[in-house]
Amino acid sequence: MSLLWQARFFTTVNHLRDLPNTQVPEVAFAGRSNAGKSTAINILCNQKKLAFASKTPGRTQHINYFSIGGAHVGMHRKDETRVDEIRALLVDLPGYGYAEVPGAAKNHWNQLLGSYVQQRAQLSALVLIMDSRRPFTELDIQMLEWFAPTGKPIHCLLTKSDKLSRNEATNALRLARTVLSSYVDAQGHPFPFTAQLFSALKRIGLEEADQRILELLSLNDDTEIGPPTDAG
Repeated sequence: MSLLWQARFFTTVNHLRDLPNTQVPEVAFAGRSNAGKSTAINILCNQKKLAFASKTPGRTQHINYFSIGGAHVGMHRKDETRVDEIRALLVDLPGYGYAEVPGAAKNHWNQLLGSYVQQRAQLSALVLIMDSRRPFTELDIQMLEWFAPTGKPIHCLLTKSDKLSRNEATNALRLARTVLSSYVDAQGHPFPFTAQLFSALKRIGLEEADQRILELLSLNDDTEIGPPTDAG
């Protein structure tokens, strides 16, 4: 049982000033509105409705936080989360890429996204969700450009890989790794960017993604967590 299965809704914010005053590591999930981000989060956390996909794509414009740790009964119960015992946070960023979003909302959204990924000290890494059939859209590249100067890791999940042939999947992964390796620091060293194939439907790459995210959250020494036990 993965530690990610502990994930519970913690808070939602729509302004940088409202970001939680926590000091634990955060890993943020970003991607186009139709790339399968909510589905990926839900299957990684073994929950059906933890992350919600809006019925109107592109309308979910808040940053949603999910806590790991700090709860003392089953994840579907409503006991209070003990903030001082939270060990890490998963952060669901607004999906991007739909023209239907009004201009003022889109501007606010872009500023919120850009400022968060560039300035949030607690942010340890970014999980970039891309449809394996249409990776590295203009907006995906924009997210890479925003985040790369921080020098922090990015892990790309190439979703819906079950829809590719074996040869297409191999080529998609090779392309992703080639693009990511082109991002280098001032000394010419590649940034810590990685990529993998992923399919929520076929559970392809689930274990690899789980282990990588736990590693990015500095939780990789805790491979499992069991149910609470009664003291005494």
